[in-house]
Amino acid sequence: MHIHVVGICGTFMGSLALLARSAGHHVTGCDAQVYPPMSTQLRAAGIDLIEGYGSEQLALAPDVFVIGNVVSRGNPLIEAVLNAGLPYTSGPAWVSANILQGRWVLAVAGTHGKTTTASMLAWILEACDYAPGFLIGGVPQNFGVSARLTDSNFFVIEADEYDTAFFDKRSKFVHYQPRTLVLNNLEFDHADIFADLAAIETQFHHLVRIVPSEGLLVVNANDEALARVLAKGAYCPIESFGSASSAWRDLGEGQGEFMVAHGSSAQGALNWSLLGRHNRLNALAAIAAARHVGVRAADAIDALKRFESVKRRMELRGVIGGIRVYDDFAHHPSAIATTLDGVRATLLEGERILAVLEPRSNTMKLGVMAARLPESLEAADLIFGYGALSGKDALGWDLGNALAPLGARARAFTSVDELVAAIAHVARAGDHVVVMSNGAFGGIHERLLAAFQAAASPVGG
Repeated sequence: MHIHVVGICGTFMGSLALLARSAGHHVTGCDAQVYPPMSTQLRAAGIDLIEGYGSEQLALAPDVFVIGNVVSRGNPLIEAVLNAGLPYTSGPAWVSANILQGRWVLAVAGTHGKTTTASMLAWILEACDYAPGFLIGGVPQNFGVSARLTDSNFFVIEADEYDTAFFDKRSKFVHYQPRTLVLNNLEFDHADIFADLAAIETQFHHLVRIVPSEGLLVVNANDEALARVLAKGAYCPIESFGSASSAWRDLGEGQGEFMVAHGSSAQGALNWSLLGRHNRLNALAAIAAARHVGVRAADAIDALKRFESVKRRMELRGVIGGIRVYDDFAHHPSAIATTLDGVRATLLEGERILAVLEPRSNTMKLGVMAARLPESLEAADLIFGYGALSGKDALGWDLGNALAPLGARARAFTSVDELVAAIAHVARAGDHVVVMSNGAFGGIHERLLAAFQAAASPVGG
């Protein structure tokens, strides 16, 4: 089958393309903006990419157009497909019909932590010889790819609540038919498609409704929104994690080690380098989900000792002159605060956090979360914000005004060049520069490292 993926460079659609190629399909695709790591993966897999959405792509004559939710009516290729009466489907529907049928699906849903938890779960199953397939909205460093297809009966998928396509406004995750479902947390997000938190809770309950009675829900016990979702009805066993009375608990507050407990029994100590309590909760959820398919908790803990995290989740991009530059995907205020709090807990005396934020998610661009930014950035010593003045990533609100409660330690910029220069001017050995964005951010990580290198090099050296 020849499939043409419209919007191929998104994390989900690009991963779909990789799975389709592995399944033996002929895959082509198009997008309006291409950047790593997805573009790198697609080209390495030999998938042809076309820039833009021109109607001339009908000449490719695929068997079906698989349409991502990034495109909408008015898109020239979409209009041409509809006018010609050609077959099309959504990405989630294609994955459901062609990849997930007949498999034990382990899905991870929630506002935060989906990618990391799904990556942990896939790695646990891999390390315990289950050889799972997976589709994850990031690149787990233990695997080096965001998706793969195997002969295993087990498949791990990141279950996103965003809408499916312009012609199917249900959340993506209702297509996945999970047998094991992790519910990490639930906050208001995606203000471009959801009116309020209650609307998102309704979609989550639609997902809960399709878990079979022999399935399992693994649920964060500390989340009030998830409690409201479950109060609407749950139809299979539930195992909770995260509270003192939960089935799964973490004992101890140390950054480097914590004890995993199930019921009244300690299961083993997990030693690792991941920062923050949020990652301890992610680990508990992954261990509980893996146990549902037969993995002993002790074996899951041993596997997580070798877990290497995910690209763009506090990924260290380089160290120049004692200044460390990280890449992190955080863009929701809660995720920003959690990330910075995790870094703060590890700092030595004299070390600083320089937070560099590009608020470019659809919710952020609408300004819905603007008032929460100062509180979310409180753990940082210096804050550098960037807001584009024009283009699709332009903010519809004043970033400088939003950051004003932070006083002189926060500055807003409309030029990446000026932003880099300002950071390079104040950065010093021992600083942790945490860049937070869900986009390419103008290649800022490499530009910062180059600026630090230039400052560290003697003139004429």
